[in-house]
Amino acid sequence: MKPVRFTLSRAFAGAVIAGLAATAPLAHADTAAPLCRTSPDATLSLCVAIDNDQRARWSLSRKGKALVAPSLLGFILTDGLNMVRGWSVTGSETASGDDTWEQPWGERRYVRDHYNEMLVHFRQSGEQGGRLMDVRFRLFDNGIGFRYELPKQAAMTTMRIADEETEFSIVPKGTAWWITGGDWNRYEQIYQKTPIDGVATAHTPVTMRLDDGTHIAIHEAALVDYAAYWLKREDGQKFRTTLSPSSRGARVVRDLPFDTPWRTMRIADDAAGLVENDLELNLNAPNKLGDVSWFKPQKYIGIWWNMIKGDWTWAEGPRHGATTQRTKDYIDFAAQHGFSGVLVEGWDKGWNGNWLGHGDQFSFTKSADDFDLKAVTDYARQKGVRLIGHNETGGNIANYESQLDDAMKLYASVGIGLVKTGYVADGGGIVAPGDTPGSLRMEWHDGQRQVEHHLKVVETAARYHIAIDAHEPVKDTGLRRTYPNWVAREGARGMEYNAWGAFSNPPSHEATLVYTRMLSGPMDFTPGVLSLEGADHVPLASTLAKQLGLYLAIYSPIQMAADSIDNLAKYPRELEFIRAVPADWAESHLIAGSIGEYAIFARKDRASQDWYVGGVNDATARTLTLDFGFLPAGKAYTATIYKDADGITYADESRHRIAYDTRAIRKGDTLPIWLAPGGGTAIRLVPQGK
Repeated sequence: MKPVRFTLSRAFAGAVIAGLAATAPLAHADTAAPLCRTSPDATLSLCVAIDNDQRARWSLSRKGKALVAPSLLGFILTDGLNMVRGWSVTGSETASGDDTWEQPWGERRYVRDHYNEMLVHFRQSGEQGGRLMDVRFRLFDNGIGFRYELPKQAAMTTMRIADEETEFSIVPKGTAWWITGGDWNRYEQIYQKTPIDGVATAHTPVTMRLDDGTHIAIHEAALVDYAAYWLKREDGQKFRTTLSPSSRGARVVRDLPFDTPWRTMRIADDAAGLVENDLELNLNAPNKLGDVSWFKPQKYIGIWWNMIKGDWTWAEGPRHGATTQRTKDYIDFAAQHGFSGVLVEGWDKGWNGNWLGHGDQFSFTKSADDFDLKAVTDYARQKGVRLIGHNETGGNIANYESQLDDAMKLYASVGIGLVKTGYVADGGGIVAPGDTPGSLRMEWHDGQRQVEHHLKVVETAARYHIAIDAHEPVKDTGLRRTYPNWVAREGARGMEYNAWGAFSNPPSHEATLVYTRMLSGPMDFTPGVLSLEGADHVPLASTLAKQLGLYLAIYSPIQMAADSIDNLAKYPRELEFIRAVPADWAESHLIAGSIGEYAIFARKDRASQDWYVGGVNDATARTLTLDFGFLPAGKAYTATIYKDADGITYADESRHRIAYDTRAIRKGDTLPIWLAPGGGTAIRLVPQGK
């Protein structure tokens, strides 16, 4: 049977082309007919075609209904004709894959990678430049990814990209949760909830709930040597990727051949399907580091919260936080209560001046006068605790990169296995090395230069068996699969904001992060402020039970108990839960949740048969009935329950009241749990007879 040949008009309806997916044959020659491919279960159907203006377009349907109308592919260049018009399809190839791989640490131990694939070859006409471009589409049952692959070619040896013309033209109406892309405060914003056509320019992931209940999230995977993109609404519900800026003019400069990051869409029937989705991980390359058993998921405390509150200072002086004796006190507390690490901020030289956005005075090897690095690390080793290093750069990567190898070598020599990095500067305020010795240039936190920098830090740290927790980072795109020592990032508005104003993070914040920021990867949110107080006793929008629920809701393989040790000691029962709750899981399931409202997880400990259930609530009191159908049959568990006391609220002093319960639980049992406004819950399930 010959392939049907026709040319699509610009106004051709997305539903029509998407409907062809199930029936149109795959073309393998120069043709204007659409090329189509379905996901393994045929739920998703994706087509690629050339329109009347010789522009390449893709479209997507789900369960026979249009989801993405025909949307452009291509690039705008700074030094040549745009790679948007003049395209023809010269052929295509198909493939499938079905594999299961093991994470060294994570939300779940095993990940299935099951997909169908289509690689489409494009050629531009000679009058448009005669360039070659391949686009690889990968369809999973729960989403898609596609990337540009630029082959070696005579028409172009170096590509200077002004911007992408990659579009997502969403067909159904719905609601979006998003934060502004290109804002001065990077990713540290409160999420907006608007109709889809109310989005402006957004960082990804952008999460949408369509009117029919379908949940989608648009993001990217495997961001390497390229600029991150912001999702910019063009009109209606049509969006375009726009790349983070660069001081060089071209936002990305790459020699051919190269592949771009994947542009991704998670797609699910409900919130659980969106959250329990490993799309971006599967689109990243496998582990390049080999054996990474030298990193252990862990919980830690630190000299931090009292500085955030303003009681102590990073700068040297009478209120300096990072003194040798105070660090030893924290090490003693960690050893007594089962914490494996102590973070110490302000330990090094460079904090005394105006460091924010400057950072040129920081030393990453020289200690403050009242901090003895060797004495502290020797003491920690005797106690079975390890110091967690801290490298704040003030956004000055020129200064940091010049010291990077020496710093990591020093830390490895004294037993530091985890380093928290920081890039505190306004958007566009990264100070990078220039093209000539001694010169500087200004870059964005998520531009190509900073993407290169973060990977340089991770790769250098890996040589010394050191893991990295990046604050003020570029967004996570699943690179923890390829570089498992990249264990966490901040990349959102974290706990620290609660110290700076009453209810600065509203009660819905964490219940929104679960379905937005957390879709990209682990976050160092720093829970465990059991005092529920910030600077000058400002209240947190949280109950005591919610602080425990955060350990289940906001995943990270490094979890902090962020409060000062004096405050943590006042809550022995809660501290015991924090000590016990793992930071590494065999399974994770969202068992109850709605975007921005509540999120309750069930997670199984990787190192035992214990299960943990818990999560967070917004400002609306609600009763949930938790179903324990996830438990194995024939086994009884003793459930230790931490929950909001009856009638309390985050909005007054009652937020400190917590209730405890113990009961037997089996598979199939249900449990009603009342969640206070701003509340939460946490449950530990231990097999009986253990």
